Amino acid sequence: MSVMVDIAFRLNGVGTSLRVPATMSALEMMRDAIGLTGTKYGCGEGECGACTILVDGTTVNSCLLFAVDCDGRDVVTIEGLATDPLGERLRASFVEHGAVQCGFCTPGFVMQSHHVLTRSPNADTEEVRRGVEGNLCRCTGYKKIIEAISAAESAR
Repeated sequence: MSVMVDIAFRLNGVGTSLRVPATMSALEMMRDAIGLTGTKYGCGEGECGACTILVDGTTVNSCLLFAVDCDGRDVVTIEGLATDPLGERLRASFVEHGAVQCGFCTPGFVMQSHHVLTRSPNADTEEVRRGVEGNLCRCTGYKKIIEAISAAESAR
């Protein structure tokens, strides 16, 4: 049995407090303890990007982050981008450009894309490609994904 720890943080702009096992990952916390299932479990090793979240404005593989490490921080999941103008443009652009097939990798790509375009608002295609290279897709290939991200960026 793991030691339980009380944590408090901002989740998608809302103050959140809960008691979690010290060994629980941020991914497990989001999905199992809080019920936000948009963040996906892919590899569990930080290699695929399906579990990407923002912590204090930086993308993190939530499968590698302990839930207790969220204490006192600002955490944003894919659900938190629902009301964000750039998040909405990315979502619409992924659909418009056919950059989703099974959709499993899409939340991670949208999170990483949001980070890339926030840091570099005028990113060219190569910057976009390099910015999402840690996210894997098994269905669509990357051409449509890169096109969707670039189109969302140019729609500003």
